[in-house]
Amino acid sequence: LRLLLVPVAVVMIAAHAWGWAFAAFAIAGVSDGLDGYIARRFDVRSELGAYLDALADKALLMSIFIALAVAHIVPVWIAILVVSRDLMILGAVIVSWVLDKPVQIRPLWISKFNTAAQIAFAGAALLTVLTSFVCTTNGSAQDGNTAPKTIVTLTGLRITDTTVGTGASPSVGQ
Repeated sequence: LRLLLVPVAVVMIAAHAWGWAFAAFAIAGVSDGLDGYIARRFDVRSELGAYLDALADKALLMSIFIALAVAHIVPVWIAILVVSRDLMILGAVIVSWVLDKPVQIRPLWISKFNTAAQIAFAGAALLTVLTSFVCTTNGSAQDGNTAPKTIVTLTGLRITDTTVGTGASPSVGQ
């Protein structure tokens, strides 16, 4: 479900349909949590599931952060940081396959925390724009109202800690 909602959320951000963008993103986030709960609760974990879960997380977060940066909702440097980290991880996995030395995907607790923090940040950014849009009289979330942008920037500084920290820590093992 998350992979299917990625293009929906991105298109809604591009169209400045903030309510629909937030809804698609929120449903994707909830489905991520439910998917993990079901896998653990009923012990239906698989290697394919682990790969698809990681792929869905990467696709969702990279796409959302790029779309939010293009829409001038989050600073470009935050999007670059998030996307660069995920591309490095994906690149390492691909190189290991090419070298015929596949690695097992075992995310560290800080990687899980980082993903949750990035999802919360992106959701908060969308919600901030949505509520700002609803509250402004001129119909723009950014014109004459710098509070949402300031909140998003300051909150974004916090996710840099975990993003950089997880980029320096391997989340895959042999």
